[in-house]
Amino acid sequence: MNESQQHRGPDEGGLHLEAGIGLGHRRLSIIDLSTGQQPLYNEDQSVCVVFNGEIYNYQELIPELLALGHVFHTRSDTEVIVHAWEAWGEDCVRRFRGMFAFALWDRNRETLFLARDRLAVKPLFYAFLTDGTFIFGSELKSLLAHGGLARDIDPLAVEEYFALGYVAEPRTIFRQASKLPPAHTLTLRRGQPAAAPKEYWDVRFSLDRRTSLSDACAQLDERLSESIRLRMIAEVPLGAFLSGGVDSSAVVALMAGLSTGPVNTCSIAFDDPAFNEAAFAQKVADRYHTNHHCDLVASDDFDLIDTLARLYDEPYADSSAIPTYRVCQLARKHVTVALSGDGGDETFGGYRRYRLHLMEERLRAALPHGVRRPIFGLLGRVYPKADWAPRMFRAKTTFEGMARTTVEAYFHSVSILRGPMRRQLFTNRFRREVDGYSAQDVFRHHAGRAGTDDPLALIQYLDLKTYLVGDINTKVDRASMAHSLEVREPLMDHELVEWMATLPSSLKVRGQEGKFLLKEAMQPRLPQDILYRPKMGFAVPLARWFRGPLRERVRQAVLGQRLAATGWFNQDYLRHLVDAHQSGASDFSSPLWTVLMFEAFLRNVMDAPAEQAGLITGVAAVP
Repeated sequence: MNESQQHRGPDEGGLHLEAGIGLGHRRLSIIDLSTGQQPLYNEDQSVCVVFNGEIYNYQELIPELLALGHVFHTRSDTEVIVHAWEAWGEDCVRRFRGMFAFALWDRNRETLFLARDRLAVKPLFYAFLTDGTFIFGSELKSLLAHGGLARDIDPLAVEEYFALGYVAEPRTIFRQASKLPPAHTLTLRRGQPAAAPKEYWDVRFSLDRRTSLSDACAQLDERLSESIRLRMIAEVPLGAFLSGGVDSSAVVALMAGLSTGPVNTCSIAFDDPAFNEAAFAQKVADRYHTNHHCDLVASDDFDLIDTLARLYDEPYADSSAIPTYRVCQLARKHVTVALSGDGGDETFGGYRRYRLHLMEERLRAALPHGVRRPIFGLLGRVYPKADWAPRMFRAKTTFEGMARTTVEAYFHSVSILRGPMRRQLFTNRFRREVDGYSAQDVFRHHAGRAGTDDPLALIQYLDLKTYLVGDINTKVDRASMAHSLEVREPLMDHELVEWMATLPSSLKVRGQEGKFLLKEAMQPRLPQDILYRPKMGFAVPLARWFRGPLRERVRQAVLGQRLAATGWFNQDYLRHLVDAHQSGASDFSSPLWTVLMFEAFLRNVMDAPAEQAGLITGVAAVP
């Protein structure tokens, strides 16, 4: 199990074994290179921890713990965890500011304690096996390496995957395994029934802070600078991703002001101008005199399909995983730690879909839902499709949106295969197995806990619980760890997220301008064409691939025997997707990529020999 995760920590490996418990760790050395080895213990070795991530405020916590009588033998943030557990028990996680997943064994209390950070930057998988064994690890492959995990696919996870492009927390693709949700702990005590995961934090969108624009800009600049300063603590080479977008450019600009030397920056250039932002990245690099590294990636860089399937362990359909993998590969040649701009869209209100959703919300607010649903539902069914038109001019889409509730409409807007497509994609057999379950239930569950009816705050909350965790953080963690690169996320600092949630939505989206406050705050630091150019995204040319160099591969995969063998997919509809796309009649590139990656998962994970299925830190325990 431990060796299956060597890519996450190539520097050292360690095990703790005693009756009924085993902890394993692979180390990527970042802080306290000489004495920070894991598993790490307290003074009498009765408490042991294995830990993935960083506690950014550990230097503030050490004096407090020393004053309580604890003795430190290392200078590592890891040791703070064992002493914080002794001092504060399960509440220790409330004191940590960072990204983390850890497992702690307390022999005296016969207690195993697991925790995951507030925004789920770091992953943590676990399973209760039929013989009573409890296993867990940073990636599903470590659980598969145990050998006792049944590889039974959960049909409800398949429904979520084809709607969202990922399997949402806490579910995994396997019935028997789960993800520990964001901001949750799990406590197991020997001889007692397993408790359910327990939440220790949530963000509340109060939107009640009254402040001037100038004061808000000054506070944001100060808070961002502090978040970045904390994430620049390292004893190894450190740098940043630089895409040329607002978020990464803001991070680099502030890093430059905090650094005594030039910042190391890394970016990817594409040979297709429609996807290339390299000139904007270079402009920021030149302004701040960074040590800039840029690699050219061919626009036909599609050889990673099987690599990604093995890397993610479960179906994952965000095609930007390809350039993310490549930029991590480049960055690792120069640094061990890279700061990213991830989380900026969710925190500051940057997605284009936010502005479109707010426009639709204003229309929906004009009529009660009981009136809207029958009228606009009928219009949506009878009006012809116009996929060629911009979304705001597609009357059919607008009518359909008007017939939905707020949560239904937002779920529909982010779905890869929307409800009608999934109904055609799946067979009657599959529908019997899911028994009426819809991935929309994930959004309904979180919306019920959001504590706000503000249109923007609600969908920001939904994204923080779903897309940020299941898509963005999953993508970056696996892609970076595949290259033994640590990525840190200053725009996801939980104190920054909490503060932004107190500000009115008008400071995030104003008119047609997203990230309004961030852009205003960065005016002195970044040029106008960085701040206000259209968002490009980290995309790849799927539509062209599937009509050109991947034409036969996609046809063979989508219409091949491996998918057909599941009995879950309507072969006629799959053929329609391929034929319509390759003829140019429709653009089904995203649905086809989703199907393609599911087929790759079946071949590379489900069909892999047991000894190869788990090829990163694994931990097993019998409570």
